[in-house]
Amino acid sequence: MYIPNPIDTSNIILDEEILKLADLLAKNTHEIWSRNRIEEGWTYGAERNDEKKTTPCLVSYEELPENEKKYDIDTSLETLKLIKKLGYKIEKEV
Repeated sequence: MYIPNPIDTSNIILDEEILKLADLLAKNTHEIWSRNRIEEGWTYGAERNDEKKTTPCLVSYEELPENEKKYDIDTSLETLKLIKKLGYKIEKEV
């Protein structure tokens, strides 16, 4: 039986600038997901239907239900925390 064992990033604190970056990453993640779904033939539908390839999530990031936004932002935050945990620096070029 598979037991997930992600790297513990609970001790990593992200500053305000990186938190803004997390929001941009979350939105971009949704944009990429949406583009891929559309390329696969998916369209907007009030309910998800795998056979008809419809999903209510083919809307702008701002229009997503909070639980869908949470998935994207949590993924972004954990990715940024892991980058820092592994010793990398995240710096904006001037």
